[in-house]
Amino acid sequence: MARTHARCIVLKLGGELLEQPEDVARVAKAIAKLSKSAALVVVHGGGKEIDAALAVAGIPKQQVDGLRVTDAATLEVVVSVLAGAINTRLVAAVRKAGAKPVGLTGADATVVTVKRAAPITTTAGTIVDLGLVGAPVANGKPELLADLVSRGYVPIVACVGATRDGRLMNVNADTLASHLARALRARRLVIAGGTSGVLDDQGNTIARMTGLEAARLIKAGTANKGMVAKLQACRAALAGGVRDVVIANGRDTRLEAVAIETKLPAGCTQVVR
Repeated sequence: MARTHARCIVLKLGGELLEQPEDVARVAKAIAKLSKSAALVVVHGGGKEIDAALAVAGIPKQQVDGLRVTDAATLEVVVSVLAGAINTRLVAAVRKAGAKPVGLTGADATVVTVKRAAPITTTAGTIVDLGLVGAPVANGKPELLADLVSRGYVPIVACVGATRDGRLMNVNADTLASHLARALRARRLVIAGGTSGVLDDQGNTIARMTGLEAARLIKAGTANKGMVAKLQACRAALAGGVRDVVIANGRDTRLEAVAIETKLPAGCTQVVR
């Protein structure tokens, strides 16, 4: 089992990569190809589809520093969209592409146990209670994922978790992916979305940076709201022993190359210790 952990890769997919049929098919082919050369765990979000479903339901969207403020009504929509439509759609596409996907949420078995997240201090200095948002418990042991990857399956995990007493919680996808990468002792965490990696003041992608430099960007307030959560996830993964984290544009780069190659394609940011 340790050998499987050592070569495991965790791939986080932003919901923007899973909205259009052609994008889902392309991502599914990359997952299937990658699963032939590495043990792989996929975590996905679904922000825009959740936003659309909230709008239809007449529920206001609330976000702070890229994190969704979640009340009971919002949570129902989150669970329905993530664990239902998006997860099932991606699983079917990956199966068609030739791999052996298993659709899960963080609430299944021992994938992740969460506790209600503490109020956060935003980059603006205010304190905000995120509501029904879960923070992974540090000593979680995802035996189910380890067992699945050792048998050649590809776990595809929607970012919903549960507390020890069974209460469902919304979990930020970057946070969940970072937690699982640490728990599985993954060699690399890939955070793929619809934009390039971390940008400098001139709008150019920073090819390589350290966790300390990521912390400085967050503190300086120069990182945009969506990137703050990603950089925090990077730092947590590195602190937990993950070798490196790559932030990449999942539309413009080959995900299988980003996940396993040493020399990364242009438009990626590699974050190291």
